Amino acid sequence: MFKVEVNTIPQLVRYAKIVEMSTIRLKNIKIYAFHGCMMEEGQIGSDYLVNLKVRADLNKAQKSDELQDTVDYVLLNKIVKDEMAIRSKLLEHVGKRIVDRIFTSISMVSTVNITVAKVNPPIGGDVSEVSVTIVGKR
Repeated sequence: MFKVEVNTIPQLVRYAKIVEMSTIRLKNIKIYAFHGCMMEEGQIGSDYLVNLKVRADLNKAQKSDELQDTVDYVLLNKIVKDEMAIRSKLLEHVGKRIVDRIFTSISMVSTVNITVAKVNPPIGGDVSEVSVTIVGKR
């Protein structure tokens, strides 16, 4: 059995396996959905923009050039669209559902950062959007 004795930080760094994380982003996914606390929002609906960033170790994909070795952004988009289609009163709720589903569906994802924005929200003022950002880590 091989044993490495590490007494200093430089020795530790020499023997540590460095995992480089990569980022995949889906920017401004446009969705029409029916979220909100008011009954009218559930009937009329609104425009939403979703921005998603996931982090994963994509070193294998960088070498293999195979879809199975990466995080499929088509699947990420489908997860976002599927979860946005399920009505929630709060953006926080739908955002957390998306984070949870990504972690359940894609094991190589280590971090999810998602922003769900309601465009032109009905809040009695000239506001272009209101958004919630949720960060999930494994």
